[in-house]
Amino acid sequence: MTSLISEPRIALNALAKREGVHLSTCWRWCLRGVKGHKLESFNVGGKKFTTIPAFERWLALINGGPVANGQTLRQREREIERAERRAAKLGV
Repeated sequence: MTSLISEPRIALNALAKREGVHLSTCWRWCLRGVKGHKLESFNVGGKKFTTIPAFERWLALINGGPVANGQTLRQREREIERAERRAAKLGV
C-alpha cells in the first residue's frame, strides 16, 4: 500500500471519465474486481482514489499481460506450481 500512496493519485470519477465508463464500473473494479483481481484503491477524506500505474498493473493482470518481472500471469502461475512441486518433493 505504501507504493500506491506514493504514486500520483486519480479520483475514481476522473478515471471513469478517462476510460469512458460509468463511475459505478470503477467502484465495482475496486470492490468486487474482475477475474479475481481488484483494482487497488484508497480513501482520502471520504473520496476514493487509485493511481494510473495501479490501473495499468490491474489491466495487465486481468488481461494476462506482463506483471512482475515481465512475466505474464500464466507464466507466474506455472512458476508457482513448479516451486510448490519442488517443495513437496523435498518435504517442505
